[in-house]
Amino acid sequence: MDEFHPQDDVSLCEKIASLVRERGWNIDEFARQADLNRLTIRGIILGPVRRLHHATVAACARALGVSVHDLQTQPLDRLLPRMRRALPDNESLRVLYERATQPELLAWLEANRSRAEKLTTDEIDELLSLQGTGGPLTALGVEHHVAQLDRRRLLIEKAMAVTNTEYVDLLEQFVGLLYEKIQPYRDRGK
Repeated sequence: MDEFHPQDDVSLCEKIASLVRERGWNIDEFARQADLNRLTIRGIILGPVRRLHHATVAACARALGVSVHDLQTQPLDRLLPRMRRALPDNESLRVLYERATQPELLAWLEANRSRAEKLTTDEIDELLSLQGTGGPLTALGVEHHVAQLDRRRLLIEKAMAVTNTEYVDLLEQFVGLLYEKIQPYRDRGK
């Protein structure tokens, strides 16, 4: 079945419209977040109510940060606290929550809020760039990539601590050797 029953569409459209208002989005912003046509979103939010395709409902649910099942079955008063919790005060983390489209990333964010709060703006941009069907976040998993980010951050912190000691020359030599090792072939005659 590709569409919902007409009587379900009215309450679902009203629920989506309420959740969009709660987020503070206008029609254009929600259309961008859901990656749907503006006229489709306008029809959902302002009416007239039309039949909603599963793909449309799935895109709306993803943009709102809730599952399709919850969007269809949960009453609005149970969805609102979940959405409010999903949007953090930290601006860069809010960007991650709003732009995360991959279910694996959304699930990781819900399960690891405190770790997500430690991500820098650059790390958030990196995670967002790895999204996509069959992309690195799908193939290797969000946890793997976040663990790599954590390791990199810790290594940089340790290196920064060493730069304030008498071992800075040793660190510089070590990093120089490693850097030479990973560089692609280049003209060594210069």
